[in-house]
Amino acid sequence: MMVLEMQKKNPYLQLLDELMTLTFSQRRQEIIGDEPLIAEVFNRWPGFFTERQIQVEFKRVVAIDLYQCFLDGLDALVRRLLEVYKVAAKSGKKQALKDILDCLENDNTNERRRTAALLGLPYYLSEEPANVVRMCDAHAETLDVAMRGMLVGLLIGYEGVLQEALPQEIFNVAVVAEDTIVLHNLKDVPCSFAILMGMNVTKLLQEPLLHNLSASLS
Repeated sequence: MMVLEMQKKNPYLQLLDELMTLTFSQRRQEIIGDEPLIAEVFNRWPGFFTERQIQVEFKRVVAIDLYQCFLDGLDALVRRLLEVYKVAAKSGKKQALKDILDCLENDNTNERRRTAALLGLPYYLSEEPANVVRMCDAHAETLDVAMRGMLVGLLIGYEGVLQEALPQEIFNVAVVAEDTIVLHNLKDVPCSFAILMGMNVTKLLQEPLLHNLSASLS
């Protein structure tokens, strides 16, 4: 029933809520016990791969609201993260961090500060940023090329020339797992990270950098 409902252009959300609740125990047993590939989970439990259901599933597992938990934790760290980025950038060895911080000079909104803190984290930790976040010009790259080799992360879509480290206009953020887009049409980078973290916490995905971020925000 879930598979058939998800094939519709406009699935009945209340029915999906009921089906996801009824199958929670079975789904958890399969995912945790069998550790299937993401493509198998996608085909078997398509109702999970929506922004709404990831939030609900997260609450089933840990009994707290995904967005509130993530954003409250992030907001508590943003100022400190940006401060340590500034110190690291002054050394001259973290040019990417300086480029990100420079983008806040003319646009210092809360959402931009959140985005800067998140996108700067892999550079500060000396991780390979492309393993977790990639930018994609919709008119210049195919999705297959843009997400090739991506185990788990976000594909941030923008239009036109990327002139700054933080795109001014983001039209689509997609969640990628095992070279597959499992969720897209997200419009907000911080909330997209929350969705990615929510999937990680529900043990669908495993990624060291995400675990480090999760520990920091807990």
